[in-house]
Amino acid sequence: MSAESAYPSSTLHEPLDVVHEDAWLLALVKPAGLLAVPGRGPDKADCLSARAQHRWPGALVVHRLDQATSGLMLLARDASTQRRLSTAFAERRVHKRYEALVHGRLTAPTAPDGWGDIDLPLIVDWPNRPRSKVDASLGKPSRTRWRPLAHDLIGHTTRLALEPVTGRSHQLRVHLLALGHPIVGDTLYGQPDGADRLMLHACALSLAHPAHGAPLTLHSTAPF
Repeated sequence: MSAESAYPSSTLHEPLDVVHEDAWLLALVKPAGLLAVPGRGPDKADCLSARAQHRWPGALVVHRLDQATSGLMLLARDASTQRRLSTAFAERRVHKRYEALVHGRLTAPTAPDGWGDIDLPLIVDWPNRPRSKVDASLGKPSRTRWRPLAHDLIGHTTRLALEPVTGRSHQLRVHLLALGHPIVGDTLYGQPDGADRLMLHACALSLAHPAHGAPLTLHSTAPF
């Protein structure tokens, strides 16, 4: 069986939300519920990378989003670009911003720039994988910046801008849970709340273009 035949043709031909395309890289919007890369087993074969590779043979994954999270993902068109982009992510030269809806009301921090800071070490919760948890003794340093954007008094939720300074597994979800304001629709870390998805979206990426160094800023509006 060929690699392509493992994927239903109906999903390989699904329309892709393309934010940016050039000779070196792609920026696509991953829908909530779609895997970023294949999982184990034929039932987890459909993913954004497979759909992208069907349209752009040789496209390579640079970073990932959780299956439940929607938003911007970068793919490289060749191995050299993949290495440069991977290094930029590892060295924190890619600026990432998310939007989320969280339970409860968060007021603006008193910091001069209006941003709050969550600085709590995280570690994978091995007995309860894929969950992560705060662990003061064994956790890796993890930091998230947050800022309120709007409040919904009827739904008792707050819309937040989020900037992960580090990139730990489930960092935003665990940090907001620890703050006492879990993300709406996060059934992995909270109770079912009636939401039809995790209300977390990767809405912006800013970086130097890996080929020529010009600033590249990408945006995707949160669908909630």
